[in-house]
Amino acid sequence: MLDAFAKVVSQADARGEFLSTAQLDALTNMVKEGNKRLDTVNRITSNASGIVSEAARSLFSEQPQLIQPGGNAYTNRRMAACLRDMEIILRYVTYAIIAGDASVLDDRCLNGLRETYQALGVPGGSVATGVQKMKDAAVRIANDPAGITPGDCSALMSEIAGYFDRAASAVS
Repeated sequence: MLDAFAKVVSQADARGEFLSTAQLDALTNMVKEGNKRLDTVNRITSNASGIVSEAARSLFSEQPQLIQPGGNAYTNRRMAACLRDMEIILRYVTYAIIAGDASVLDDRCLNGLRETYQALGVPGGSVATGVQKMKDAAVRIANDPAGITPGDCSALMSEIAGYFDRAASAVS
């Protein structure tokens, strides 16, 4: 996993070049926006169980077959595994937000997840729907302007949505 700074330096080093003005400007902007990232991750982390449970409730109300006998989330053990997996995905999304880079999400969470779910008979489309529901809840909570660093957060919210979209795409 590389954070945004290490990634830029690694790329420049591989090309044998100095950092460009554009690269330095992008890193400077990331530092300026750092408090927004921290506020956002704090909000998501503080509300993680609510985000997961809200997404699960919505998913299971739309797809009740998942919690009926024979469904993939039927029995307490399977339900707990489903909620655990949703929480893990959410946790890695917060890591990506802090790093400003999806590599930690890809490398440590998403790589091979689709294949694992297929081997276990878990419906990837349902998992992807659950991830999208977590995205909706997380962005809504993170985008609430009360009590956070003032300023335009649209680019950060778009970035966050992209991490969830990446996760949903990886499992479906």
